[in-house]
Order: sequence, then structure tokens, then C-alpha cells
Amino acid sequence: MADFMIRFLICNLIICVPVGILLTARHLLRNIMSRRMQYRLWFLLLGLLTVPFLPLRLAGFPKLLTRLLAFRNPALPDTGSVITQGGMAAPAQEADWLNDFTLSISNQTPSIAGTILLGIWLAGIFVMIVLTAKSSLRLRNIKQSALPLQNPEIRRLYRQCKEELHITKEIPIYSTAFLQSPVITGFLKPRIYLPIHIISDYSKTDAGAVYRTSCYSSPSGMDGLHQVRYMLLHELQHYRHKDALAGYLMTLTGILYWFNPIIWIALKEMRNDREIACDTSVLNMLDSDSYDDYGMTLIRFAEKLSRPAFPFAAGLSENMSQIKRRILTIASYETPTAKKRLTSMTAFLMVSVLLLGMAPLLSANAAKDDHFGWDTSHKNITAIDLSSCFQGYEGSFVLYNMAQDTWNIYNMDRASLRISPDSTYKIYDALFGLEAGVITPEDSFMEWDRKLYSFREWNADQTLQSAMSASVNWYFQEIDKQLGISAIDHYIRKIGYGNKNTGGSLSSYWMESSLKISPIEQVELLQKLYDNSLDFHAENINAVKDSILLSSSETRSLYGKTGTGRINGMDVNGWFVGYAAAPDNTWFFAANIAADDGASGSSAAEITRRILSEMDIWR
Repeated sequence: MADFMIRFLICNLIICVPVGILLTARHLLRNIMSRRMQYRLWFLLLGLLTVPFLPLRLAGFPKLLTRLLAFRNPALPDTGSVITQGGMAAPAQEADWLNDFTLSISNQTPSIAGTILLGIWLAGIFVMIVLTAKSSLRLRNIKQSALPLQNPEIRRLYRQCKEELHITKEIPIYSTAFLQSPVITGFLKPRIYLPIHIISDYSKTDAGAVYRTSCYSSPSGMDGLHQVRYMLLHELQHYRHKDALAGYLMTLTGILYWFNPIIWIALKEMRNDREIACDTSVLNMLDSDSYDDYGMTLIRFAEKLSRPAFPFAAGLSENMSQIKRRILTIASYETPTAKKRLTSMTAFLMVSVLLLGMAPLLSANAAKDDHFGWDTSHKNITAIDLSSCFQGYEGSFVLYNMAQDTWNIYNMDRASLRISPDSTYKIYDALFGLEAGVITPEDSFMEWDRKLYSFREWNADQTLQSAMSASVNWYFQEIDKQLGISAIDHYIRKIGYGNKNTGGSLSSYWMESSLKISPIEQVELLQKLYDNSLDFHAENINAVKDSILLSSSETRSLYGKTGTGRINGMDVNGWFVGYAAAPDNTWFFAANIAADDGASGSSAAEITRRILSEMDIWR
């Protein structure tokens, strides 16, 4: 949760972009998009604000489309169906290539900063819940003190308003002395509350005056019950458009994003647009001669209606600024034509696509996962089911057949997930050392510094061959020390290694730290290593290839490197990457497994060996 808090704060910075887009779109399209459509745009924003809390990563529309196109061969045989758990002949050097020595690192999670921020956020949520509960309690007290509406004229008028809106649900209406403006509350069990002062002001008006616009009994120049009718229509429009549910969503959003002023501005604008949209819905029911009367009702009650709204309730107004905006909207309102409605819908859809395209950027889980954006548009990819081989692990397997130019991938989502490379990075670290002259193909000897390590094989002098075979950390850390971070950064960027992030410690940036790479990228890099499209000296490429040779037969050779991520004594990340070379073909592969413990490089190698055997690639 502490790590989530850091990512959540980053998402809150990104949130400014869709809010800015929405506000700009409302302004530029104010004469094109209807008020109801402008209000509906805010629901897209509320949807976007749920993205950081989703337990999955969202793919952008272009990436999602390419993924769908990539898996275009469902009729191809499922190679996973032939994978068995049976035994098989082991390669001659099995003991060597299954060895995977690694040291445990300490992972300080959660971070202190993340923990502090999490505590502040939760404390703020608690305060907001208390304030919301306090306001809800006030509304509950009003409900308990309210009485069913007794005025027969207004009750008759209320029934007529419901009939006009074709509302058949029984919605009780009450009178109360503790409200200044009408409100409607509740989603499943709605209720309307009318202030007593509104009822008493016009209780002497006869019911027939509702339809006599020439009879005036109020300073505003219209019949008093006309004004009550407009208020009732307004509240019933809130019910008709389920604005109580919108109130719940806005309140919840305000609680979760209590610290973000941009969200508070957005919620305020959404409430304003809700009232304006409700006004236009009422105006759609009236003839144009009644627009001024409806506006005068707002002006007549402006002082009394300027009160803050209760949570989970929709009222006639909130503040004077809002009323001014509503009056201007009413003054310029025109009944929408079919052409205007179509134009409004088109504009709404365009803005919607733009806003929804921002969803992947707001995914806190995506920020954590750091997936590789692989272009699959020109690749022949087949999804395979190898779940029986990965029992107990969350894992992926990637295989590239060079002769056929085809990809077989198990668990595409994890195959594009960037993960710490651990000891598989030593393939390229060795290449960097060779290219810089720290070691040479002829002389890769390094003397043991006499420090005692956990593994017997490490407590000896090393060459590139022995250091790669026993995965000797200190050998490659010495290469890095002599290279320096600038040279390492240069080489990593030159070959395009994963996320190219060496921000961790010089001695451990590749061990469950800043540097990350996906299984797909591992395979692509192995291809480049194999044919030396990395533009390194051929003798250095060959020296690295020789150092990762695991086993050979008369017809084929197997090259590879394991890697294990061990955190606090637990093996949480296991790798096996490499390739099998034959005279007429080469198969490149990368397997990765993850678990709370037991996910080692040797386990990944064993899984890979079974898969390659059943595919008749290596036995």
C-alpha cells in the first residue's frame, strides 16, 4: 500500500491532463454540445478516477488492437497440450547449467516516505468520512422532523408534474422548516422535501391559477404556484436522470481525492453542470414564453436558495455564482433541433475517445508493472497454453523460431512485463567488459579478493567461463567498477536493454533494483547477440557465446543463462534465457517465473527443459 501511495500521487499529477482536456472541450464546444452532454462528460472523468485503484493494467487502444490482431491464428495447434510432466534425458552438463547461485538482497518495503504519505491520506479520508457522516446526520434529522405535505393544491400540482414526466413510481413529498430550498434525496427510496416558507407563501393561491399566466400574485410577475411547479419539475428531473447516484459518486470521489484541488474544482463544475442540465431538461418541457418565468423563479429565490447542498442530495441550487450561470444559460436557451442533437452526440463521442485514451496513463498498477510496448503488427504470433508446466508459479515463456520467423508465447501480458534481469544481465555485462577492454577473450582472469562468500565456487580465482558458469557476482561487479556508470549507461542504451535504468547501486542495479527487462526483450536481444546486429567486435561476441554454452551434441548446441531474484532470503524471481542452435535453424527462448518463494533460475531452467523437449527442440 505504501508503494501504491507513491504511484497514486504520480497519477494525481497526470489527472490534471484529462481534467484540463474536459474543461477546454466544454469551453470550445459550449455552443455545439448540449448541456446534458456536457454534464455526461464528467462521468467519464469519474470513471478515469477509478483507474488507479483497479487491480489490473489497462492497455491503450492502439496496443489493444495490435494484440488482438497478433493472436489471429486460433486454429493453430496448442503446443501446450502436448507438454507432459514425464522425465526425459538430461543433457551431458545438466549439473552445470542448472546451477544458479545468487545472494539475497534486503528489500525495504514499504518505504518510509510511502508509509508517511499513506498515513496522511488515510487520515484525510477518515476526516472526510466524519464530515460526510455529520452532514448526513443533519439530513437524517431533517427527514425525521419532516411531515407529509398537507397542502392539497400543491399535492395536486405535484401529481400533475409527475404525469407530465411519465413518472409512475411513488415518490413521497414532505414539508420541513429546516431547509431553505427544495431537495430530493435517496436513490432506491427517493423523497422530495419542500421548505415550509415556500408552501406558506403560496398556500392561498387557488389551484386553477396554475394555468392562468395573466394572473399575478407575486413580485416576480407570475403566479406563485407556477414557481412551485417549476421547482417540482426541477426536482423530478433530478430523479428522472438518477442524479442521486451521481451525488454518491461525487461524494466518494471527494473522499478519496480529498487532497487534490484539481478534483475539487472538477467536482464543483460537475455539480454546476448537473443543475444546468436539469434546468435545460425542464425548459425542454416548456414553451419558449415560459423560459423567462423559469429564470425569474431562480432570481426570486436566489437569496434563499444559496445554501450548500447535503451529501447524497440534489437541490435547486448551491450558490449565487451557479445561479448567475444558470440564468445566462436560460436566457440563451433554444430548443435543440435534430441536427443539433446529432452534432452534440458526435462532439461527445470525440471527446469521450480522447478522455478514455488517457486511462492507461492513470493506471497505478501499470506504473508499477512497466510493460514493454511491443509492436506486434508485423509478427506471426501464436498464443500457447503452458499452464500445466508453470503450476505453482506465475510465469511466461517466449520462443522465437528464426527459420520460420514465428513466435510462440505463453501469457502475453507477463511476457511483456519488465522485471529485474538478475544474473541473466551478466551476458551483456560481460560483453561490455570485453568491448571496453576490462577483460579480453584471451585474458579474462580475475584474482579472488579473499573475501569469503556463501558459495564455494565463488571463493576462487575466476575467468569469464568459470564466472559465468557459477554466476559469480563479484567478478561482474568488478567489471562494472572498472567500467564506471557512464560507460555502462552508454552500452545499455546502445543495445536498448529493457528500461535502460541504472539508477540503483552500481553493485546491484541489475538485482531486483532499477534495471528491468521483459521476456520478449530478452529474446530480441539474444537474436541480436547471435547475429551481432549489436555492432560489437565479433571476437567479443564469440567469447560471450562460448561462456554461456551449456551443452552440445552432434547436431545441436544449447546456450543459456539462469537468474534468480532473492529478496529477504526468498526466491521471488526466476529466469532462464538462451537459444538452441542447429545447422538449419535457431530457437531463442526466455522463461520467467514468480512466486512468494521457490521461484529460482534452476526451476525456470527445469520448466524450459521440459518445454523444449516436448517441442523436439532439445532433449
